[in-house]
Amino acid sequence: MPYFFPEEETLDRAGLDRLQRERFAAMLEEVLKTNAFYAKKYRGSSFNGSKDGLAELPLTTRDEIQRDQVDNRPYGTNLTYPIDRYCRLHQTSGSSGQPLRCLDREVDWDWWKACWGVIYRAAGVEDSDRFMFPFSFGPFIGFWAAFESAVALGNLCLPAGGMTTTARLRFMLDNDVTFVGCTPTYALRMAEVAGEQGLDLAHSKVRGLIIAGEPGGSIPSTRGRIESAWGARVFDHPGMTEMGPYGFECVESPGGVHINETAFIPEVIHQETGRPVPDGESGELVLTNLGRWGSPLIRYRTGDCVRLTRRRCDCGRWFARMEGGILGRIDQMLIIRGNNVYPAAIEGILREFAEVAEFRLTVDQSSALADLMIEIEPSAGVESGGLPGRIESAIRDRLHFKPTVRAVAPGTLPRFEMKARRLVRKDAE
Repeated sequence: MPYFFPEEETLDRAGLDRLQRERFAAMLEEVLKTNAFYAKKYRGSSFNGSKDGLAELPLTTRDEIQRDQVDNRPYGTNLTYPIDRYCRLHQTSGSSGQPLRCLDREVDWDWWKACWGVIYRAAGVEDSDRFMFPFSFGPFIGFWAAFESAVALGNLCLPAGGMTTTARLRFMLDNDVTFVGCTPTYALRMAEVAGEQGLDLAHSKVRGLIIAGEPGGSIPSTRGRIESAWGARVFDHPGMTEMGPYGFECVESPGGVHINETAFIPEVIHQETGRPVPDGESGELVLTNLGRWGSPLIRYRTGDCVRLTRRRCDCGRWFARMEGGILGRIDQMLIIRGNNVYPAAIEGILREFAEVAEFRLTVDQSSALADLMIEIEPSAGVESGGLPGRIESAIRDRLHFKPTVRAVAPGTLPRFEMKARRLVRKDAE
């Protein structure tokens, strides 16, 4: 059971609570001296970071941060130090609206890399492992910190931006890569191209994929398809540009994702009331980062629906665990014919059909009751035949509504290297 910070990662619940309280109190004291955003937000508060519970403080929302950056261009006021102290700029992908700009000092970036050290050791990464990172290396955080952390740990790292998928695959095979970091969508795309090119991924040196950016890593059918095609273990990783790399999956307990509680404080609240929900019940994940003092987020509403449990894991950690990973984005919940459903639940069914290479969901909200149309692209050489009908029946039996499923010609639907955008909404005009 390898650890990056053995003394911290093996703390029991009381020890973790004590560590979090100490780190939060120290951060808050520093932040409130010069951080205009939180100084204004907490003005008049009598909160004592070493005594009071976090629930005494108001929540922070993405809308607040975005509005602050619009009103105080270009970076907003959530900066604890003078601008010349910052050395990294990244921004969100913009998939939820206007991108957020995020700045880090060198010490904050070192914290990012240390968080990745925890992720790597939990996945069983060894000194001899070789990494490939097939992402664009642009302003989106992507795997920037993951790359630099692996370099700092002494692993051989291959930057694979600016290549075709075929070139990346050959680059990976020629250099005996053992770990790949990418989105679940792109892991499937690489497997698809490998099949077209006659490349045998299942017998390559790759033994692990750390996948992020989408919930697919914890969707059993998506995960199973990736692991089968690659002959390698999938490790799910949730993180946020504005928050940090907070989640990881351990070797010992697949099917759930730990939150690194030495660096983040997790809460789960009822979406509408904002009140805490008991462990084991689903709600919205709220996070506080403890090591990013230059641009902290305190009680930040992530918009992710999760179900947390807290008990000692077989890996030896007492960290809170998101059972089934991120269940869905709250702002992406669909109401189809009176049924609430996350796109991840639909993907979970579609990925059970090996004949489906790619798909797209179109929600028509132009009438009182929304309808769902699913376009499926069959795998190469597969006759669609009765496939749409079989998918319609599976969704009706398990999600209690019947979508319209239509097969499209091979090569019709787009492929993605980073976050996939498979959901289209048609609103009433």
